[in-house]
Amino acid sequence: MKAPFRLCLVLTRDACVRDPLEVAEAAVAGGVDCIQMREKNMSSRKLFEWGEILLPVCRKLGVPLVVNDLAEVAVALGADGIHVGQDDMHPEDVRTLVGSDMWVGLSTHDLEQADEAAEVGVDYAGFGPVFATTTKNVGTGLGPDFLAAAVAVARVPLVAIGGILPENAWMVRDQASLAVSSGICSAEDPEAAAAAILGDPA
Repeated sequence: MKAPFRLCLVLTRDACVRDPLEVAEAAVAGGVDCIQMREKNMSSRKLFEWGEILLPVCRKLGVPLVVNDLAEVAVALGADGIHVGQDDMHPEDVRTLVGSDMWVGLSTHDLEQADEAAEVGVDYAGFGPVFATTTKNVGTGLGPDFLAAAVAVARVPLVAIGGILPENAWMVRDQASLAVSSGICSAEDPEAAAAAILGDPA
């Protein structure tokens, strides 16, 4: 089973060393085929305003836009998906709110959660952190072997997330789709970083 994308850029403005829209465009040129808007400290109103800028760029680039956490913003924008965590609105309630046409993703962090994701009607589940990540201040990741175990039990497509970089992506990219934030956002050359993560020739 595969998620509806190979490599999702989890775009966080503060993590970008270049203009976020330039990062998005370069990343897509490097192979990113989905963008997730993740701004944990932004109000619903500000997130919607940022989404109004980002969504037309995604449309121009031909990639879907997923909103992190806030289903009402995803609906208001007409985004392609919504991704929620374990402490956010329950995925079944999210599905009721967004309807059947929008993707619903769910973050999972252990084998039980990965298995149970199929019971709540999500289209895919993020799994991690696979490696140590500064984005969430995690010093030790679950590791590629744990990801493999999760893929074995999951009944929905898994997306590996957490500390994935050009130098370690080879360990996980054949197991699952990938979601990457700082590994692309903080790169001087986001296009090259995305291509390297995917293992595509430069």
